[in-house]
Amino acid sequence: AGIGKCVAMDLARRNARTILACRSRERGQAAVEEIRAATGNPAVVLRLLDTGSLASVRAFARAVLQEEPRLDVLVNNAGVTGLPFTITSERLEQTFTTNYLGPFLLTNLLLG
Repeated sequence: AGIGKCVAMDLARRNARTILACRSRERGQAAVEEIRAATGNPAVVLRLLDTGSLASVRAFARAVLQEEPRLDVLVNNAGVTGLPFTITSERLEQTFTTNYLGPFLLTNLLLG
């Protein structure tokens, strides 16, 4: 939704292979179908990613590096606000992990 979906739509309109990295399979697949229909680009795919989980970030990065021949653009757009104070299973604060640590780790893993 929002800015991320608009960016993905623009990339797909430019005929780019576009990977939507979403926490929700249902919402992500709906966005993929909408973007494909609006742009005519069949190379829009969904991959599950929760930047609030460093294990999820590592799994996502590993899959992208194995499956994609190259990565030209990375847009880190995930973020949350207003959550109650929560500690993740990795013993990190949830909001800080989702907004900063997860995207930082993802970027560094994808740099190779």
